[in-house]
Amino acid sequence: MAKPAYHILVVDDELSMRELLEYLLTKEGYQVTCAESGTRAVEMLGEDRYDLMICDIRLGDITGLDVLRASKAKNPDTVVIMISAYVTTEVAVEAMNEGAYDYVPKPFDNDELKATVTNALELKTLEHEKESVDDQLKKNIHFSKIVGNSPAMEHIFNLIRQVAPTRTNVLVTGESGTGKELIARAIHDESERSVKPFVAINCGGIPENLMESELFGHMKGSFTGATQDKKGLFAAAHKGTVFLDEIGELSMALQVKLLRVVQEKSFKPVGSNEDIEVDCRIISATNKNLAKEVIEGRFREDLFYRLNVIEIKVPPLRERKGDLKALAQHFLDKYSREMGKEIKKLSSYAVDLMNKYDFPGNVRELENLMERSVALTSTNIILPESLALSVHKRRWIEGVEGKRYDLDDVAKGIALDVVLREIEYAYLQKGLEIADGNKNRAAELLGITFRSFRHRLGKMADDK
Repeated sequence: MAKPAYHILVVDDELSMRELLEYLLTKEGYQVTCAESGTRAVEMLGEDRYDLMICDIRLGDITGLDVLRASKAKNPDTVVIMISAYVTTEVAVEAMNEGAYDYVPKPFDNDELKATVTNALELKTLEHEKESVDDQLKKNIHFSKIVGNSPAMEHIFNLIRQVAPTRTNVLVTGESGTGKELIARAIHDESERSVKPFVAINCGGIPENLMESELFGHMKGSFTGATQDKKGLFAAAHKGTVFLDEIGELSMALQVKLLRVVQEKSFKPVGSNEDIEVDCRIISATNKNLAKEVIEGRFREDLFYRLNVIEIKVPPLRERKGDLKALAQHFLDKYSREMGKEIKKLSSYAVDLMNKYDFPGNVRELENLMERSVALTSTNIILPESLALSVHKRRWIEGVEGKRYDLDDVAKGIALDVVLREIEYAYLQKGLEIADGNKNRAAELLGITFRSFRHRLGKMADDK
């Protein structure tokens, strides 16, 4: 695609590098002018105006930083990209402080350099647009407290706008760390219930013997340790919204009690014979396939259909990479403020590095990465080496059929026995499937004895 409006100045004392850059950029449709020295580049900056300058840091006469300063003094609108084979972090940071858009280490990938040039010129165009257009762009990126402008998130924003004014129950699904609670809060904030409480509870983080009391409250003396009446979360959320995170972890007994609340809008506190009426919207969330849980008898079908009137599927971060840069900048700004630092941006190469990473922990992992990077960075820009992506090893275990067990969930509290049973049962079933139902063959595939296989499978059936 031709770009004849953009004029680029290439400054490098190596003829081969000037010829390479001139060839690459001319082929892209840019008008390219070259300077063989820093002194000549400064002269040319006084003779003509350039949209972008690519300048080597180490030149034979004056430094690339001197050329950068001259460019900013003569034409502040010229976007500058610094290149070097010997650059140190300190010099790169100094270049950024002097106003460079980015630095690119030699040897560079031709496609990545062209992408950096394209991004720099797009930024130049955006900065010259009217302020009202910029304000509209910000509105598109931020909805409630959610950051994103990818088509997938725009679809979710539209769904939120549609369902928020209603009383309809909503089920939010997606992998751990995708921001399901933010979706629930956005629905609440956009509804007429926004002035009333938003009460969140993690159904997988509270022991089963305490969950009923947490949800519905209890009366004094109803069990050992109940020294006074306690108001439950449903009562606390009257006229507001109850958010039930990890709804798939509720026991069958509690599912029955929850179904009554959904259907009759009332409940009995533990130890009480009196019904308490409640008016609250229920938003649930899960990283499980609840339809499959229903088929396998672990989740009540009637409750599933009561909760899943509208389903909002939140895509994993790897499927909405268009939002990654905006999200990273959002967290960068957040933690820079919290830590009293003035870190303004991410290097475009740092963004490229993140775009190549899968982020199995989704937005939660990205936030953790940015918090760590801000804490450890002593400069005002996040460079690729500041990200330390290598220390962010995989934080999840993938079982059969793509189900992920997020190791970070341990911080919230998990039922380890349940997780281990699920994994074991899934592998037993997969072994049977591959062995066409032959238990001897399945046992061999799994490296256990036939007797052990039969015992484990029987135990699983009993547990169900």
